[in-house]
Amino acid sequence: MLQAGIVGLPNVGKSTLFNALTKTHKAESANYPFCTIDPNVGVVTVPDSRLAVLKEIVKTDVVIPAAIEFVDIAGLVAGASKGEGLGNQFLSNIREVDAIVHVVRCFEDDNILHNMGAVDPIRDIETINTELILADITSLEKRIEKLRKKARGNDKEARAELDVAEKLLPHLNETRPALTADLSDDERAIMKNFFLLSAKPVLYAANVAEEELARAENNPYVGKVEAYARDHHAASCVSVSARLEAELVDLSLDEIQEFLAGFEVAESGVNTLIRAVYELLGLATYFTASEKEVRAWTITRGMKAPQAAGVIHTDFEKGFIKAEVVSYEQLAALRSLAAARDAGKCRLEGKDYVFQDGDVAHFRFAN
Repeated sequence: MLQAGIVGLPNVGKSTLFNALTKTHKAESANYPFCTIDPNVGVVTVPDSRLAVLKEIVKTDVVIPAAIEFVDIAGLVAGASKGEGLGNQFLSNIREVDAIVHVVRCFEDDNILHNMGAVDPIRDIETINTELILADITSLEKRIEKLRKKARGNDKEARAELDVAEKLLPHLNETRPALTADLSDDERAIMKNFFLLSAKPVLYAANVAEEELARAENNPYVGKVEAYARDHHAASCVSVSARLEAELVDLSLDEIQEFLAGFEVAESGVNTLIRAVYELLGLATYFTASEKEVRAWTITRGMKAPQAAGVIHTDFEKGFIKAEVVSYEQLAALRSLAAARDAGKCRLEGKDYVFQDGDVAHFRFAN
């Protein structure tokens, strides 16, 4: 299961957001730096309104949503790349995740300490990004030294890696993340072998006060974060109130809706964040639907039919024959699989078919 790591400075709301995402009180949240030392890990279901519709169509009581993992990583500080504030340990935690949710404080509160004094989201973002880039520079310089020795021995693989590494280093030295480097697809594939922190896809979470969530676009801090994310990382930004979301953890669905209505908010910001992270990780969902259960299966975007079948069981991939596929939209409109078949909307797809988000599938395979 792919993981998204929640990072940011101390006291910006990371652990509070983690608890809201995982609907637990697993992560300690306190008003001092390094409250979290060992990372907390939680499995989070992906909100998907299509599941309720499919449940009604096939008349089942069992619904299994897609899921991803979130990791609550302790707050980084300036100098983390040199070991400040247990920085080496925390950077190692970041290296293990597949994407980064960068939580940025966009609220004023005299009762919550800011380890750098006043609230300044751009300074905070750049503090974290600089530490990730500095760690990458150190890692890449060591790798280049080793690659040069191998390349002198006519090692073609080492030569190819060295070319990419030497192209990346000046980019990093300009304090620009590896993710934004001008590389070809082949070069990006090679870069993955370097496990660079700043090469991970990133989503910014602008943490606002409870009373500001309904009109977060009016918060000047949020505007600055959105512009920075877009211009420096080609990244997205989601506004969320970690404190408000944490208060929903122990409430029923009806209570949640009533609570959010009191703040003039239509939907939990956490739901928006989870879906954005799912997309950031390059994931898509297809469904199986029967009287036994409706289930969402997670695949990588661009995955072909046999590999998609293999997500259910390796035997499905090995013995794959055909996939009977109908789009969710067509099935929802016709309200039954039988009607979809009669209308010619169910297709038999072979090994080269690329599964689409929302496909509803039934696989034919040989034992």
